[in-house]
Amino acid sequence: MSLGVCRIELRLPENGSLKDKRKTLKSIISRVHGQFNVAIAEMDNQDLWQLATLGVACLSNDSKQANSILSNVVDYISRSRLDIEVLDYEIEIMAYP
Repeated sequence: MSLGVCRIELRLPENGSLKDKRKTLKSIISRVHGQFNVAIAEMDNQDLWQLATLGVACLSNDSKQANSILSNVVDYISRSRLDIEVLDYEIEIMAYP
């Protein structure tokens, strides 16, 4: 069994308030969860209205599949929303016997 974890840093240049940020992130989180069936939540930069950090986690029988799912999540976020910019992301896979 493998646990895949991904940290995604986003820049939201068109947001003018925390309310706009929450609306944008709620949309992203809902779509990603529905599309990929992963756990996803905002995990850092909650008080900054133009920056966001999302955490994504998935569980799989194969580490390659977990890596593929998380890579597809990052690609989906960057392709589906033209009003956001993916600044950085990091994927970590932990294998359990």
